[in-house]
Amino acid sequence: MTSPRPVIITCAVTGGAPYKQHSSVPVTPQQIARHSIDAARAGAAMVHIHVRDPETGAAVGHAHLYREVVDLIRASGVDVIINLTSGYGGRYVPSAANVRVADDSLSTLLVPEKRMAHIVALQPEVCSLDVATMNFGEGVFMNTPAHLRLMADACRMAGVKPEIEVFEAGHVRLALRLIEQGHLVAPAHFQFCLGIEWAMPATAQALTFMKSLLPEHATWSAFGIGRQQFPIVAEAVRLGGHVRVGLEDNLYLDAGVLAPDNAALVRKAVSVIEGEGARPASAAEARALLGLSPRGGAAP
Repeated sequence: MTSPRPVIITCAVTGGAPYKQHSSVPVTPQQIARHSIDAARAGAAMVHIHVRDPETGAAVGHAHLYREVVDLIRASGVDVIINLTSGYGGRYVPSAANVRVADDSLSTLLVPEKRMAHIVALQPEVCSLDVATMNFGEGVFMNTPAHLRLMADACRMAGVKPEIEVFEAGHVRLALRLIEQGHLVAPAHFQFCLGIEWAMPATAQALTFMKSLLPEHATWSAFGIGRQQFPIVAEAVRLGGHVRVGLEDNLYLDAGVLAPDNAALVRKAVSVIEGEGARPASAAEARALLGLSPRGGAAP
């Protein structure tokens, strides 16, 4: 009898979307760390982390907040892969007076060195790398090839494995070029981000197509936003991939029922995965699947 396949669950505990006071989204470093620890105990092998201004809840990129979260998780003794975002600093909204100039009140554009500073300093095992330029809300999520080369190089030199986040087929093609050029190291790990407005829909057909574009030996994960979170969990398991859930992507445990915390979403993902004949991977198993060193960072 074949043993159940281990599936990596990533929990995206908080994102960069506007904070909603009625939600359970964690805001302070202490809250973000607690949600991460609880998610790991519920079955997540990896936690994906953004930070927010503790006073306003707005997305920020402050290195000292990332350090506080990481230190609290590491001090807890819970074995979980820490995955820090590099996405903050990529939003561009043109000013009304001059489209060549960013609207400073809405744009967050930062040079690659500043976007990667907390990752180089803290050296998590994994960080997200959004190989994507796309319309996002009323602005543009901007990641130019030149900036991506610099960010990918920073990952490699810091010993951090990039989780290559792709929202469209062309993003996969650009990632493959970065692999060919040596900026990204094979075998790579991809994340299919489905259901975001003006990008790939969260459907089984879209997921199958995106998977078909991957190079041999690549690992991959997928998530759907909102009500498509758990249908994509099931479909990803069926197709041999890994999964992501969490309050960054979806606030609801069921129709009309707000999730009380991230751990509840992880527990539901565990149930879906087991229903498909698989099982959640431990952090140690996830490291082996992703080619990570037991000491942390990308394996040579």
